[in-house]
Amino acid sequence: MRDTGAGTIVWSMLRFGAAGAIAAAIVGQLVRSIGNSAEKGWPIAQTVIDFFSFFTILSNATSMVVLVIGAVLLLRPGTVDSRVFATVLVSVTTYMLITGIVYNLLLRNIPLPQGSTVPWSNEILHVWAPLFFLLDLLFAPRRRALPWSTIGTIAVFPIVWLVYTLVRGPFTLDFRTGNAWWYPYPFLNPHVQPWGYGGVALYSVGIAIAILGLGAIAIGVGRLRGRRRAVAAGAGVSGAGIRPE
Repeated sequence: MRDTGAGTIVWSMLRFGAAGAIAAAIVGQLVRSIGNSAEKGWPIAQTVIDFFSFFTILSNATSMVVLVIGAVLLLRPGTVDSRVFATVLVSVTTYMLITGIVYNLLLRNIPLPQGSTVPWSNEILHVWAPLFFLLDLLFAPRRRALPWSTIGTIAVFPIVWLVYTLVRGPFTLDFRTGNAWWYPYPFLNPHVQPWGYGGVALYSVGIAIAILGLGAIAIGVGRLRGRRRAVAAGAGVSGAGIRPE
């Protein structure tokens, strides 16, 4: 999309709309999960903590905030994403893409331990929101090109989340089943993996490779678009009449 007044306004509205849809999906599922726990006499506080222990929920909640900030920035004429915001945006983009891929490849037909799933919320969080971030990566104006070293920053949050999950899991009672452990996803649960922690390690390595690969692709797309903007801007200055993207 061209970096014109109309173009940035349109994409800003799209970001606001996507953020609103994600917020509605998170709230809808949280209300259902809390209601389910209240009805069955399960602990509400742990229900909320478990809910926000899902990578899907954390990545979507973060993406919602980032989309709102990005939408506001697009409404400020002539501004370019700061290095910090661009890094956060490419990181969240990577997390949302991995959320969509992992869910649709590994989890779509597996019930998750978060109470009764809200179908429309589930689709927004796992399908439509990741697809929007793919479109944002490809077409949103003013996305800043970043150095390849940014991939190290992208890896920080998934590593912290994985450590948190594996450390908390063995010490968290699953009030839904009575098990003395709780993990948000079956591929991280050594009690259901045929090879125990070995299976968890294999899945973790595979997903880590996927995150690094997607992060590299996201950075590469940003750098390619940055070069195209530079070429277009140079051509415009030389009198070719090409407007920057």
